[in-house]
Amino acid sequence: SQRPRRGSRRSRACWDPLDADSQAPSALGRFQTLPLEIFHMVLNYLSVRDISMLSMVSKTISHRLVNYISTSSGTRRLLLQDFHDLELPGRREGASLLEHYRSLGLLLKRCTLLLPTRDRLKYVHKVLSEVSCFKLNGCASPLHCLGLKCYGVFLQILTAGWDELECHRVFNFLWELSNLARKVQTVVSSKAGSARKLELRIRLYCRRVLLNHWSQRSDSAFWLTRILKPWPIVNQARLLYIIFGPVSSLDGHVVWQKMIERPTDETSLKGLAEAIKLLYGTEAREWTADDVISLVDELSVVPQEWLMENNARLLLLSGNNICFTFLASKAVNGRAVELARLMVFMALVCEKDLYCMDWAVKMMQKVCKVFSTPWERNNFLQCLENAFAHMLMDMLQSVLAGGHDEEDNTFLNLFHLVNAQANFHKEILYMAMRSTSST
Repeated sequence: SQRPRRGSRRSRACWDPLDADSQAPSALGRFQTLPLEIFHMVLNYLSVRDISMLSMVSKTISHRLVNYISTSSGTRRLLLQDFHDLELPGRREGASLLEHYRSLGLLLKRCTLLLPTRDRLKYVHKVLSEVSCFKLNGCASPLHCLGLKCYGVFLQILTAGWDELECHRVFNFLWELSNLARKVQTVVSSKAGSARKLELRIRLYCRRVLLNHWSQRSDSAFWLTRILKPWPIVNQARLLYIIFGPVSSLDGHVVWQKMIERPTDETSLKGLAEAIKLLYGTEAREWTADDVISLVDELSVVPQEWLMENNARLLLLSGNNICFTFLASKAVNGRAVELARLMVFMALVCEKDLYCMDWAVKMMQKVCKVFSTPWERNNFLQCLENAFAHMLMDMLQSVLAGGHDEEDNTFLNLFHLVNAQANFHKEILYMAMRSTSST
């Protein structure tokens, strides 16, 4: 008989599905023929990023990789722990160590793709639990350790793209795992500086693990909100200062008296100003303008009332919108004397820090429009002039009294205030002359 042609109906009728299944390629592909030990040896020749790509080939390979990660050889390969003395010869550079943990975050993200969020977090914790430097109290020298930064970039890659509900679960998991609630309660309810080491560890954990690695402001606002929102506003202000306030260059501990004792510089206030701008922005949906203004107001008495110049400098660094809203709230609430003194210190900060003085004048002009009656506006302007006069007299008396030490800048402050007043009124005259000439 004639041999059936290829592809004919007769040849298809002879096709055996059981035989085809037996010859179908395995989900492991060529790795099917390799013993498990050899498969693990092959993985040692691949970069962590390549292993994460391999995990997407099939569910079976992903399962094998999960098992590999849990082995002693996988742990040694993947959980690098040379977090200290990175500047010494022969040590892994910090940048490459951070990149390694980014790749590891991607690997575990892909390996656990099909698991519920809670199970993913439990597995990740199981993998990382032996790394002591990833824990809030795990490292003896946290200031000189890259561990928390590596943990932070790992979590950032792991959770990138997760929806808000999943990220809530991540935060709650970390909050409970590190017992942060009890630790934060301790530092916000104790006397400022009485738990200096714990303050430092909370600051480092919050910044390096939860806040510093996000490229989108909305992500940063989400995590900062999670940290602050569980607490009353008084504790929010204290916690904000712990996380973003000035620290000692010697031991990294929070410097509580810096805003109280003398005028400070922009560097000491920059972190607080950036955090305030983040909460005030449209990305922070859970905060109203009143919430942020109340927080700024409360911050200015942490741990005691700040020098007015430091208040003014913080407002300038926080941006026009926050600054105006804060000043307008005082105008609406009838606090004209306090508002006038704050405006004078804003002029002084503009003079000291070389900002354009017309900014202060335009801000004053906007605030004047908030007052509902001409009498209230005129009263504020009178308070403003009185504030300039009283501050000048107080500084002059202090200079004439003498007896100042080498670090006292009273005479220099008097010099700046005189120039600030002159330049402030010069800008007002320029504005008045332009208005006259235009009419």
